[in-house]
Amino acid sequence: MESIWSSTCRMKERESLKGDIRADVAVIGGGMAGILAAYTLEREGVHTVVLEAERIGGGQTKNTTAKITSQHGMFCRSFIEKKGRETAEKYIQANQAAVEEYKKIIYREKIDCDLEETDSFVYSDDEGSLILEAEAASKLGAPASLVRKLEIPVPCAGAVKFRGQAQFHPLKFLEALKEELTIYENSPVKEIEEERILTAGGSVKADKIIFATHYPFVNFPGMYFTRMHQERSYVLALEGAENIKGMYIGSGPDPLSFRQYGKYLLLGGKSHRTGENKDGCRYEELREAARRFYPRSREAASWSAQDCITADQIPFIGQYASDRPNWFAATGFQKWGMTSSMVSAMILRDRICGRANPYADIFSPDRFSSEEIPQIMKDSGKAVKGLIKRFFHIPGDTVNLIAPGSASIVETAEGKVGVYRAEDGRLFQVDIVCPHLGCQLAWNPDERTWDCPCHGSRFDYEGNLLEGPAQDGIRLECKAGASLG
Repeated sequence: MESIWSSTCRMKERESLKGDIRADVAVIGGGMAGILAAYTLEREGVHTVVLEAERIGGGQTKNTTAKITSQHGMFCRSFIEKKGRETAEKYIQANQAAVEEYKKIIYREKIDCDLEETDSFVYSDDEGSLILEAEAASKLGAPASLVRKLEIPVPCAGAVKFRGQAQFHPLKFLEALKEELTIYENSPVKEIEEERILTAGGSVKADKIIFATHYPFVNFPGMYFTRMHQERSYVLALEGAENIKGMYIGSGPDPLSFRQYGKYLLLGGKSHRTGENKDGCRYEELREAARRFYPRSREAASWSAQDCITADQIPFIGQYASDRPNWFAATGFQKWGMTSSMVSAMILRDRICGRANPYADIFSPDRFSSEEIPQIMKDSGKAVKGLIKRFFHIPGDTVNLIAPGSASIVETAEGKVGVYRAEDGRLFQVDIVCPHLGCQLAWNPDERTWDCPCHGSRFDYEGNLLEGPAQDGIRLECKAGASLG
């Protein structure tokens, strides 16, 4: 399923790394965060190399809704209560600075990326919460106000508006920005030895290393796998829907997102924890919403995205771990990858260049608060559950009962395997244990993938790796049409 961004921008391919090279900084990951980090460092005269496992912008960046906003849901009031006013103010200021930095770069570099300066809205049917949120946001210095009438067809009491936000085409932006950068595509990292990064074709020795891989794949040190989980959400691009101005997201347990891109209305939502989509009805629920709100519209594209969620809802940006002073991480962006990517680039640039950054402390990966314990315990419980689950007997359907286009966990003489039956009857057999930390995978019928409920790794039905932190696939040898068990 190709996003509207991928279908409207073909990125020029770069060569893979061949041989051994030297750089001041090596960035692992060529998404928005990695490219922005490299760009900002190069402008400071710091020689930076980017290593991308596949194609630039080919991970989460191509699947974003590309909202550039400091309004991260209905969060200002809760941030003040949980973190205090000073932290909440810094969070708003950092992300608003990111919004302005995008505009500055785009205008300075004359980048044609369909930038549109617009307002952002969080809508709700709870008028009282809207009033309190608008007051809290204004106290923090956000460009906030309460509005009653909206351009979206969702029944609600109104919305909190943030003025002066923006939206754009993320791949067109990256395509222009990467022109002057040293980038190696199709160069997955195999191993890291302190300052040396090894790939299949060569190596990079760098004084500093930035992990901009969405989810850090080095488990120790850092232990990021104990501090984050991943969630998936879904998007439809609709033609023939009424045009809207502004970017919208709902408040509550099942919010819908709206934004316009040219002739397309992007309708998103239906989030769930990765590995927990047993029923497989997310796209259909979005389509039902489209039929209800825009009965004359037509679906032009559909796709999904994955987001890393930290326990306290603040990204991890800074030193990777105390015993790796020259490693840096940028992860845990939640649903707000565009501004968080820019915040990461600015904080890491200043850190590497020896400058103080006023926002660095609140994003530091070494922070901890007792308020985070319930979420950490919940996430750790999910991981433990997954690790134990593989040792329990799960009665499996026989292969003959797997319908075309479906999959099941099957008991064989050698143990459990995941089996998918293609529409033409072919069988695809995979190892059901995630190679990251051993959790049992679950089938995602919406996307026909095997997903890890512990840390979010994903694999297609043939066993190829789609999402980390796993570094390897789960393919097993199995002759087409063979009977298992």
